[in-house]
Amino acid sequence: MDAILALSRFRRRRFDDAIEISSNMLEKNYADQALWFIKCRSLTAKNFVDDTDLEDEGVAEILLEDNAMASAPRPGTSIHRPTTTASGRTSAMASRQGARPTTQSGRLTTGFARPGTSTRPQSRQQQGGVNARDLVSTAFQGSRPGTSRPVTSSGRFVRLGTASMKAMGDKFINTEQLDFKKYAKRPAIAKALCDYLIYLEHNPKKALELAALATVEAEYNDWWWKARLGKCYYQLGLYRDAEKQFKSALRQQDMVVLYLELCKVYLRMDQPNTALEWYAKGSHNHPADTHLILGIARVYDMIDDIDRGIQYYEKVLDNDSSNVEAIACLASNSFYEDQPEIALRLYRRLLQMGVNNTELWTNLALCCFYSSQYDMSLNCFERALALADDENMADVWYNVGQVAIGIGDLGLAYEAFKIAVSVDGNHANSFNCLGVLELRQGKANEAKNHFATACELAPHIYEPFYNQALLAFHLGDFKSSYDHVVTSLDIYPEHNESQELLQKLKLKFMSL
Repeated sequence: MDAILALSRFRRRRFDDAIEISSNMLEKNYADQALWFIKCRSLTAKNFVDDTDLEDEGVAEILLEDNAMASAPRPGTSIHRPTTTASGRTSAMASRQGARPTTQSGRLTTGFARPGTSTRPQSRQQQGGVNARDLVSTAFQGSRPGTSRPVTSSGRFVRLGTASMKAMGDKFINTEQLDFKKYAKRPAIAKALCDYLIYLEHNPKKALELAALATVEAEYNDWWWKARLGKCYYQLGLYRDAEKQFKSALRQQDMVVLYLELCKVYLRMDQPNTALEWYAKGSHNHPADTHLILGIARVYDMIDDIDRGIQYYEKVLDNDSSNVEAIACLASNSFYEDQPEIALRLYRRLLQMGVNNTELWTNLALCCFYSSQYDMSLNCFERALALADDENMADVWYNVGQVAIGIGDLGLAYEAFKIAVSVDGNHANSFNCLGVLELRQGKANEAKNHFATACELAPHIYEPFYNQALLAFHLGDFKSSYDHVVTSLDIYPEHNESQELLQKLKLKFMSL
């Protein structure tokens, strides 16, 4: 009777109740396989994490990366260097960079934050032989200010597994003493145990051992075990082995999750075009599944083909009109395409769907401002500040400063940028704007310091380099001006003001 009650709680997703009932009964009879199975499945379901998305890379994967990559890959063939060509950046990317901000890796922002896309530092080969000390320091920096990356990509999962075990108290299964050969002959119990090892203990080595034995027992005809083998190989960094297992599983059973896992392997190996081929193949076999279409749109965003990505986001909304990521990306694209009214409608749609966070209210405020709805803009900023924390408050105040500049209130803008840098000392855009405001007040030394700080914190942004070059030009330091303007043009080759300043410097050098 208790086993039936525990199973009923599990099916109704009341996992804590199912775990409690199973634990109480197992204390009386630990050999009850039914209750053991229910508790194992309940623990796994409670701690399950959807790992089909690409996760952040660890320090070891970045610094000790052994996958060979071309120093100048062809356009659209690398997600780590999305804008690289033989002669510089692609024209489409260069023309957009003046209106749309870029991430640290040089990728255009898309409107939706995803793991592993905005903070990956470039390798030594990508940075043209930079100092190893600088490379290590950037590799250890996390996605949020004051945080650090895990040592490995599985390090975060190990910590999660340790925390979950500590919260449960005594360890449920002692995996070191299990005879996996015995469990491999019982497929139902073996599958529950394998998922327990992957999602709760986060021990891919033990899960791999069990999956290999179970695959042999199934005479290599069970696609589920091959999929788990691929997952274990992926977590261990053996991407080619994972690729073989997922392909073998797909030949036996055409499943959406297998396409997602296989494409994640190709993206980790920096092969976006191969990932696109498999996404397209999966979408052809499963035309109504939005996960595959969304994956295609994400890959196009990774290689900075924004226009084609937008087409697939629209296809996602044709099948799922409430997809938050597709709506947010379309809204961001409309805003940067000088269509704030359309972006405002899309962000309002997110608000009606129940999304309520600082980023959404900030975007609504900017859309209202550029749509000339100034009273609504201030109200939205108030909501954003009320919901903000230390992680995103600096961005809100930075945008408040931008709006203050737009209405001509330079005093409010100065105070807003000061608050932004006090909240986040690494906010490069605020330092750059502070430098401009200080320069307007005739404080050249303070402006120079702010520009230098912005250049050091955000070497992927061209504005502080150009501002520093222009300031050095007016101060008569032509050598420094030349160095900074060349750096600005390396980041954004089509910046007209930098090109004009470079021509003036060349004329100055010729006249000397």
